[in-house]
Amino acid sequence: MLNIIILAGGKGTRMKSVKPKVLQTLAGKPLLRHVLDTCKTLGADNTILIYGYNGQMVKDEITDTDLIWAQQAEQLGTGHAVQMALPHLPKDGKSLILYGDVPLTQASTLQKLIDASTNGISMLTMRVDNPFGLGRIIRTDGKVIAIVEEKDATDAQKAINEINSGIYCVENALLHKYLPALTNDNAQGEYYLTDIIKMAVADGVDIATTLPELGFEIEGVNDRIQLANLERTYQAHLINQLQLNGVQFADPSRVDIRGTLRCGQDVFIDVNTIFVGDVVLGSGVQIDSGNVITDCTIGDNSHIKPNCVLSESTIGKDVAIGPFAHIRPKSVIGDEVKIGNFVETKKSTLATGAKVSHLSYIGDAVVGRAVNVGAGVITCNYDGVNKFTTTIGDNAFVGSNCSLVAPVTIGANATIGAGSVITKDTPDDKLTLARSKQTTIDGWQRPVKK
Repeated sequence: MLNIIILAGGKGTRMKSVKPKVLQTLAGKPLLRHVLDTCKTLGADNTILIYGYNGQMVKDEITDTDLIWAQQAEQLGTGHAVQMALPHLPKDGKSLILYGDVPLTQASTLQKLIDASTNGISMLTMRVDNPFGLGRIIRTDGKVIAIVEEKDATDAQKAINEINSGIYCVENALLHKYLPALTNDNAQGEYYLTDIIKMAVADGVDIATTLPELGFEIEGVNDRIQLANLERTYQAHLINQLQLNGVQFADPSRVDIRGTLRCGQDVFIDVNTIFVGDVVLGSGVQIDSGNVITDCTIGDNSHIKPNCVLSESTIGKDVAIGPFAHIRPKSVIGDEVKIGNFVETKKSTLATGAKVSHLSYIGDAVVGRAVNVGAGVITCNYDGVNKFTTTIGDNAFVGSNCSLVAPVTIGANATIGAGSVITKDTPDDKLTLARSKQTTIDGWQRPVKK
C-alpha cells in the first residue's frame, strides 16, 4: 500500500501575500497543483494533505481531488506536520513524503525513490555547488548516518555538499514508531522530520538514497525571487525539449508555456507568445509575436498573425488569423479560412474557405463554405436575455456594415447589400437589401470579376 503525505501548511511569510505559499502560481497553476498532478500518476491508495495557514483557501482551490485533509493548527516543524498524518495512516504499507512548495519533482524520480525503499527508508539527495542553508547528509563508509541542519552544523559539516531534499519514502510502521518520539531540542525549537533518520540509523536500518534527474526537481519556493527564478528555469526546460524536437523559437527566453504544448514539424514561434492549458500545433504552423493561445488545436500550415487571442477552439489547416483577432471559446474554424484584423468569433463554425477579413463580430453563427463577410458585419445574437443562431449558406456574400439579427438564415449564394439590417430569412441566389425597408430584387445578377 502506498500513501502520499503532502506538507502544505506553511504561511510563506516572505511571499508577502494573503494566499498560502502553496497557492502561489508557477507556469500558470498553483505550486500545490503541480504536486497533486504528479501524485495522480503514482497510483497511491491515499493522499493526505497537511494544511494550515488560511487552509480554507486551499480547500476552496483543490476541490477536484480525493484527499484526506489533516490540519496543522500550529507550524512547529516538518516532523510536527507529518505527525498530523498519523491518525489517518495505516500501520502497514509505505508513505511518500512531499512538499506543496516543491512543485517540479518528476514522477519518474519519485517512482525510483519508492522502489528504493525496500529496507524501510529511502531519501532523495543531491550534490550542489552551494549547500548553504540546506541540511547536510552525513555518511560513514558510504552509509547515511545523519542529517544535520545548517544552524546545527559544525564547520566541517557545513563543507559537505550533499544535501537533503526533504523528500522521503518511509515504511508506515517506522513512522508510527519514530514520529511520536521526536523532540524539539535544536536551535530552531522545532520538530525536525530529519531526526527519524537518526533514529533509524540507531536501530540499524539502512537508508537508501536516490538522485533526481534534474536539479530543479528539488527546488523549493520561499519568496517571489525564488519563484521567478524557478519559473524561468522551468520554462527553459520546457522550451529546450521542444527545440530538441524541431520547434524553432525566435527567442526562447520570451515564450511562456502554462500547460502543455505539442508541436508537429517545422513550427515557428515568435516572441512574447503565451500558451495556456493544452495546445496542439500542427506541422508548418507559424505563430507570430504577442499571441495568447489557450486550449486550442491548430492545423497544419496555419498562420496566427501578431497580437491575437485564441481560446478553447479548433483551427483547421491553411488558416490565416489576425492580426488583432479574438477567437473566443467553442469556435470551429475550418480549413483555408481567413479571419482578419479586429475580427471576433464566439461559439461559431466557419466552413472551408470562408472569409471574415475586417472589423466583424461572428457569434453563435454557422457560416458556410466560401462565404465572404464584409467589413463591419455583426451577428446580433443576443436579445438581452437569450442567444440565437445566425446561419449563412454556402457562397453567400454579406456586404459591409450589415447587422444580421438572429435568429436568421442567409440563403446559399445570396448577396446582402451593404448597410442592411437583416431581420428575416433571405432567399438563395438573390440580392437582398434592407435600408428603409427590406427588399428582395428578382432577376438580379451578381457581378463577376473581369
